[in-house]
Amino acid sequence: MLRSRFSGVSGLRLHQTRMDVIGNNIANVNTVAFKSSRVTFSELYSQTLRPASAPEPGGRGGTNPFQIGLGIGISSVDVLHINGSVQRTDRATDLAIEGDGFFVVEDRSGRFYTRAGNFDMDEQGNLVTSGGLKVLGWSYDSATGSISTAGQPSAINLANLKLPPKATESVEFFGNLDSRLPVGSQVSYTVSVYDAKGDTHAVTYTFEKDAADNVWLYSVSSLDGVITSGDTGVLVFDDNGKFIPPGMPGGSTVPALTLAVTGTEDIVYQASFVPDKFTYNAGESSINTANVDGYSFGVLNGIAIDATGSIIGVYSNGQFRTEAVLAMATFTNPGGLVKKGDNLFMESTNSGISNIGTSGTDGRGTVNPGALEMSNVDLAKEFTDMIATQRGFQANSRIITTSDELLQELVNLKR
Repeated sequence: MLRSRFSGVSGLRLHQTRMDVIGNNIANVNTVAFKSSRVTFSELYSQTLRPASAPEPGGRGGTNPFQIGLGIGISSVDVLHINGSVQRTDRATDLAIEGDGFFVVEDRSGRFYTRAGNFDMDEQGNLVTSGGLKVLGWSYDSATGSISTAGQPSAINLANLKLPPKATESVEFFGNLDSRLPVGSQVSYTVSVYDAKGDTHAVTYTFEKDAADNVWLYSVSSLDGVITSGDTGVLVFDDNGKFIPPGMPGGSTVPALTLAVTGTEDIVYQASFVPDKFTYNAGESSINTANVDGYSFGVLNGIAIDATGSIIGVYSNGQFRTEAVLAMATFTNPGGLVKKGDNLFMESTNSGISNIGTSGTDGRGTVNPGALEMSNVDLAKEFTDMIATQRGFQANSRIITTSDELLQELVNLKR
């Protein structure tokens, strides 16, 4: 009877522990990216009253052991790394991970990992968690003009970002020249190009129909500078009115243009006419530019984040540039990570070493911008487990009271 009492005590303790885990799960039902836990039990150990015996040759058969169990123990407390649902927020720095992986963050005490993507910017322009830990990734290198993910990630800082001006290097034309126009007719179009300082300069193209079949001549002029080369060209079309580009037999002549502007480097760009979109047909003449590269000086107006974890800067000059790429980590055994509070996890000896890279590569999930991962707590399951735990606790308490009543009967034998 004493054994049954202590078995009941162990059952009470373990069901109380299970209730603690269930209570924590329910308390965190609305915690961003919270991962619920579960408790599993195992038989503690057994007292062997009689060992098993082997069959005797020509005699008695074998017998099984006599054992009495002595209670219950905790087999495991598992963190369930199941993805939670995604809640739309439309906030630029709110991020959810769809698939496996963790964001990588750090502070003075070390490096941590989190699924909670409710990030923000601090006063110094660092991308940080709600608790102030810096979010890690790889940033744009102005010296190389690119982002390298080869090295270790570092804090992402978006303060005082500027986009230097870029001189125009190419101009792309599309449109139509009216085949019904008489020889000598002219069509003009003015395009703005950028110098190395970001200033704009107007360049006028004048197209004139030549006496030769399917041929137009053009000349280029500018009031903002002197065109030192590429001021004339020849546009040739086939009998179907399709543009014949340079390099083709009997093709057009479109030399690179150089515009000399006082106080800055010469603007040198290559004009091109899109073969499928620049035609010579019976229709109203209309010339446009599909692409004019180059731009003025710009300052960062805002950011956007895409599914690859790239942080894209939106500049005042209408340009975009990838400023950083978020780091993402995966583990061989994410269940081995240690919870550190504040939605953070830390490596353990059984989690494996973090495998850090970019989202969408090597099994890592993708980033869902403008959204947050919700808690993966299933309330229906938790309340069902709560009922089962309550009944288990009650049943174990009955073991103790019943054992006590039996002892009471034993004591009463002396009366």
